[in-house]
Amino acid sequence: MSNSDQSAIFVAAPRPPIPAIAYLLTGCIAVIGSNSLVLGPIAPAVAASFGASVPAVMIASAAFGLGTSASALFLARYIDRIGARRMLQGALLLLAIGLVASALAPTVTALVAAQLVAGIAAGIAMPAIYASSAAIAPPGRESGTIGVVLTGWTLSMVAGVSLSAVIADLVHWRAVFGTVAVLAAFALAGLTLTSLSDTRKSGPAPTPFGALAVPGIVPLLVACAAFMTAFYGVYGYLGDHLHSGLGQPVSANGWAALAYGAGFGAAALLDGVIDRLGARRVMPFAYLLVAVVYVAIAAASGSFGLTLAMVAVWGLANHFGLNVLVMRLTALDPSRRGTIMGLNSAVTYFAVFVGTTGFGPLYTGFGFAASAIVAALLMLVAASAAAWRSPSPIRA
Repeated sequence: MSNSDQSAIFVAAPRPPIPAIAYLLTGCIAVIGSNSLVLGPIAPAVAASFGASVPAVMIASAAFGLGTSASALFLARYIDRIGARRMLQGALLLLAIGLVASALAPTVTALVAAQLVAGIAAGIAMPAIYASSAAIAPPGRESGTIGVVLTGWTLSMVAGVSLSAVIADLVHWRAVFGTVAVLAAFALAGLTLTSLSDTRKSGPAPTPFGALAVPGIVPLLVACAAFMTAFYGVYGYLGDHLHSGLGQPVSANGWAALAYGAGFGAAALLDGVIDRLGARRVMPFAYLLVAVVYVAIAAASGSFGLTLAMVAVWGLANHFGLNVLVMRLTALDPSRRGTIMGLNSAVTYFAVFVGTTGFGPLYTGFGFAASAIVAALLMLVAASAAAWRSPSPIRA
């Protein structure tokens, strides 16, 4: 065979497939995301069952976020010492326990405590999932592999938000948590049956704040904080804007979730662009794209149809933003992926708090369009941080 023939065969060789384990990790993300999203739609039913107010019930959601942030900061570092698979198995077991406790909770206080346990589990599970997705990705398919795993958020948003209210109406709100607990058990069983290997680092577990010394991590965490604060600040008040501002029924929130999830999931088909161009090159432009989308959302905020269309584009743009963020963070130091992704999750869930509390007065005083414009300004901060060049060369 001539050299030219060999070259032709090499060029025509197909790209390596995305590993099957990536789809199991997608399911794990979907389970965690479902629990984080289902309480909102069923909160009125939960409140009526306990004879409490909706804000009192939503304290459980805050407890979930607090538990996630704290465990991501202080416990995710053990992923590098013990191994991502073992930590993920333990986290899924703890999550199932927390979900069963939520389904059986006799009081609001018990529900809050159960969701705190679920949050602790999620704060370990998500960094372990992200670290595993980077570890299993074939060369040249990093973005595609991570993109497949990230579609778990689409499943949780579309299926979790849509089906939770239906299950609560047809059966009971307790059946919602029971269903997610069963899914967590299936995810744990599937993970146990796989051959996902653990890469463990000898010696003591890295300290979370010690990882801040990794070259390039601080600008990426700043980008993460701005990106996530903008998202939660706008998404948190989108439903009220559709209902109170545009006069739509509460069910319109489901259409918004469906539009966002559809855009987020569709973007996975374009993840190969990131692999070809490189995450470092794409990231600033991805965040500038999100900024433009926020401006478009502000301009379209007076129309329900246009707002839904912009929400779908928002989902697509945010998929790219999250994908490149995970790619660059996991590439900084493979030996400390768990710790680094723990910091990412801690920053993300702190952004949930900052976004929802900080944008509340802004939305109340100036309206939804003003909130979207402020989110666009935050995305300029994210784009600037993403473009920051570290003194040390970094592969991302």
